[in-house]
Amino acid sequence: MRSTTSIRSLLIILLLMSLSAALYAQVGIIVSFGPPALPVYAQPLCPGPGYLWTPGYWAWDPDFNDYYWVPGTWILPPEVSFLWTPGYWGWNGAGFIFYEGYWGPFVGFYGGINYGFGYFGHGYEGGRWDHGQFYYNREVNNINVTNIHNVYNTRITTNNVNHVSYNGGEGGINARPTPQEEAAAREKHISPVAAQFQQTQAARENPELRASANHGKPPIAATQKAGEFQRDAVAAGEAGAPYHPPANRVAGPAHASQLPTHANAPVHTGTSAIDQQNQREQEQLNAQQNKEHQQLQQQQEQEHEQLQRQQANQEAMRQTEQRHQQQASQMEQQHFQQQQQMHMQQMQRAPESHGAAPGPRRRM
Repeated sequence: MRSTTSIRSLLIILLLMSLSAALYAQVGIIVSFGPPALPVYAQPLCPGPGYLWTPGYWAWDPDFNDYYWVPGTWILPPEVSFLWTPGYWGWNGAGFIFYEGYWGPFVGFYGGINYGFGYFGHGYEGGRWDHGQFYYNREVNNINVTNIHNVYNTRITTNNVNHVSYNGGEGGINARPTPQEEAAAREKHISPVAAQFQQTQAARENPELRASANHGKPPIAATQKAGEFQRDAVAAGEAGAPYHPPANRVAGPAHASQLPTHANAPVHTGTSAIDQQNQREQEQLNAQQNKEHQQLQQQQEQEHEQLQRQQANQEAMRQTEQRHQQQASQMEQQHFQQQQQMHMQQMQRAPESHGAAPGPRRRM
């Protein structure tokens, strides 16, 4: 009993860590300049059957006003037949925001970014599921056929050979989601698993992975397993492009009109009745928070119009804009806490065995 309680406590701690990382990328932080180009690196050897490749990407650390590299790594998916849709940076008209990746039965839109190793901008060419087994395309994956027998060879030709790491904006990838990718976004999703958050946290704590330190050429570009930065890690061979960040690096809370829509995923337990309840709760909370976004946006727009009618001076406009940003930031912080509390409750009602299995679960 004590062992079970300890496991549950550890899962809740991991959940809180994951929420801090996952939701933070969606609380309205807008970066005024795009991330560095994707570095050039080799893929570590696949550690065993069933692992899927999750490509490296640039994340943002507001504590240092700097991008940092999250190394690519091999991850066991949360369920059999699930694939990884990578996250990506996109221009929203006011700056760059990060759209988090997710697990699901189909690969959705990831900005048209060529992450390599099967993720060439649309879909996934690195392998496929067949009768509960994952088969690897050796043309784009580093596979030891002595240990992994489910392999095939299909050569992939792609015209997108640049290393641009963001969608839209000046110099960004000009890609839009296909109808199939839009449909995939509406399918059942699972947020990044604990091992992926472990990888992100370890990267954030490593000063050498900050763009200002490595200039787009991280010394740890990929790892064989999540969190193992010393053993079997791969350094970048070169930067994808020269990196010259602006002197005044800026990121901050968005104005209410620029806040991203809440579309957070519920805790997935593998138990149908609980998952349906979690889904209903998540949808209700997302809808309520998006409604509060709209109300705050309308209020702020009315205040802007009033100042314009009064022909307010620049100082009054500046103070109002600063207050609006504070309002947006406070609202998103409150929303973060609400999401965190709800996910804790969902995790606590999960079966005792949830999360204890070493491999992916089979979808029924």
